[in-house]
Amino acid sequence: MNHSPRIERRPSVCPHDCPSSCSLDVEVLDGRSIGRVHGAKSNNYTAGVICAKVARYAERIHHPDRLLHPLKRVGPKGSGQFERISWDEALDVVATKFLEAENDFGAASVWPYYYAGTMGYVQRDGINRLRHVKKYSGQYSTICTGTSYPGFIAGTGKLAGPDPREMAVSDCVVIWGTNAVHTQVNVMTHALRARKERGAKIVVIDIYMNATMKQADMALLLKPGTDGALACAVMHVLFRDGYADWDYLTRYTDHPHELETHLRSRTPEWAAAITGLAVEEIEAFAHLVGERKRSYFRLGFGFSRQRNGAINMHAVSCIPAVTGAWQYEGGGAFHSNSAIYHWNKALIEAHETVDTTIRRLDQSQIGRVLTGDPEALLHGPPVKAMLIQNTNPVSVAPEQDVVKRGFSREDLFVCVHEQFMTETARMADIVLPATMFMEHDDFYSAGGHQHFQLGPKLIAPPGECRSNHEVIGAIAKRVGAMHRGFDMEPREIIDWTLKSSGWDSLSDLEAKVHVDAQPPFREAHYLDGFAYPDGKFRFKPDWTHLPSGNNGPMGPWSAIPAFPDHWAVIEETTDEHPFRLATSPARQFLNSTFNETPTSRAKEGRPEVMIHPRDAAPLAIADGDWVALKNHRGEVYLRARLFDGVRRGVLIAEGLWPNEAHPHGRGINTLTGADQPAPYGGAAFHDNRVALLKAEPGRDFVLPLAEASSNGVAEAVIV
Repeated sequence: MNHSPRIERRPSVCPHDCPSSCSLDVEVLDGRSIGRVHGAKSNNYTAGVICAKVARYAERIHHPDRLLHPLKRVGPKGSGQFERISWDEALDVVATKFLEAENDFGAASVWPYYYAGTMGYVQRDGINRLRHVKKYSGQYSTICTGTSYPGFIAGTGKLAGPDPREMAVSDCVVIWGTNAVHTQVNVMTHALRARKERGAKIVVIDIYMNATMKQADMALLLKPGTDGALACAVMHVLFRDGYADWDYLTRYTDHPHELETHLRSRTPEWAAAITGLAVEEIEAFAHLVGERKRSYFRLGFGFSRQRNGAINMHAVSCIPAVTGAWQYEGGGAFHSNSAIYHWNKALIEAHETVDTTIRRLDQSQIGRVLTGDPEALLHGPPVKAMLIQNTNPVSVAPEQDVVKRGFSREDLFVCVHEQFMTETARMADIVLPATMFMEHDDFYSAGGHQHFQLGPKLIAPPGECRSNHEVIGAIAKRVGAMHRGFDMEPREIIDWTLKSSGWDSLSDLEAKVHVDAQPPFREAHYLDGFAYPDGKFRFKPDWTHLPSGNNGPMGPWSAIPAFPDHWAVIEETTDEHPFRLATSPARQFLNSTFNETPTSRAKEGRPEVMIHPRDAAPLAIADGDWVALKNHRGEVYLRARLFDGVRRGVLIAEGLWPNEAHPHGRGINTLTGADQPAPYGGAAFHDNRVALLKAEPGRDFVLPLAEASSNGVAEAVIV
């Protein structure tokens, strides 16, 4: 007899590294499994709309390739040869190796390494409690926001802006540096509403004709890394043609007259030569935002992927200060609302045990750290043992060949706590099976809007999977780390954190489902002054003393221009490397997450690079041909996709495919650099010069796509 499952719709929140942090309604089937995932209509930012990859999350959470038991390596590193062991044996090995490293080289030789595989505060950040109590090496997290956050804060003094729902009441929505259709679909929900209900214009500014550009009333196709030049030319026109709001400038900004003088030579003709835009396009954009004071600048993370990204972000954020758009509902600039929640993570991270003299290693330079670079190690001891949660550095980190060499060290012990046998897990000595977000309790807040929400445990995890919190507590006991947070349940920690941060209790949050934390209009629009002591927006920031957490000035910080400008510190092309490569996000993947699910892989197709047909012709490259991209960091093979929606000399490779989906196991991050951009570091994933040539992969390509396993990685051999 067929059984019709009992379907219960329960609230949750997407845990992945996306600014939308969508509120979800999840179909729970008979209390044991997950059905369809829906966007929650009760949250007026999510507004019932979520991306397709999360809507089909059942495909991921019930995937047959999930890790279910602890594993111990029994073959060479990277061979995928593991044997099943018990949790006690696995944890004992981890603790023994950590204690050996601490005894032989000091506590700083142990490096807990993590990032944003989950954005839940308890499960993501609890690793820092172990770090701080044991005095292990710190982590300076640079891989995502290293340049964009400082760039926005440089002007405003705070990482917050107008209510993102105000896009729906704007007269002009400027989506700059983000392919929102791929990466934060709710931006489009509110922008399209403004166009439908108010006749608003949507301007999209990006480096290729992507899905968001196709939704625009005005699509401006820039050369990579030239955003600052466009912003300066726009402000030149605003001052020249009388669109500058001098009453606002005098009251709210620091050096408006000096800015105007500085910009007199930054003409549309000057910017056209740099950006590749036509003078007429620049003039039209400037007049549009000058005439429509309710212009909302939604600034994305593309700014964080260029070596001059901080300076470009700041330059663009200056435009609404010149027009005075900040005064109006539906006007101003927005990048992230992360500063509005004032979280107290003292219990989650054991802040009372923090020792500020302990080094903080640069997350993006993991390859250099693990290969013993003295500067990357901050002239301290080598890293001898690691615990890795929520990230896949062998795939996602820059300078991939260097990263692989580091993980291949026989004297490096690595424990990876993961959901799938990722390429990082394959390099581990111990692999531990991890829960997914519907299998544990946590809470989340959004960067892209203004809500925080509980993500409750909905179903039991499969096999022997354990949460990050459980694993951290178990290791802590074995290495002698004492703190009350290790013995508390996640719900207790959530309740304490909410109350100590000035919010209501956990039970109140459960009753409300999600809490709207948006500050009052005057605060969000800085009508009582910006977040500097004098209340002024900074056209001329002090780049070495921004109110943004950092490890001190990095890169060519002393050469940063005083006022907004085009700062030519990007990887310019050369005769040897005449193309610029950007590694842009795919619609069906999120970094390396979802590249293990069959539907996402099928919809993305295969690793390809977009090439302008007029660039391909002289090289005899046809659509679908194998091509090689090369620079001084390495060589990657992909299929050619001829596409006239890129500028001449620009290449776009969408999506972070597993390394093993490429010939020779060299993924796209083989080509990306780990040098530290100014002012405080980062990772310039979209800023690479390369050579392009038609080339077959060669005989040593032994893993054709058709023979790859369903998650794109050669399956682990369990013996």
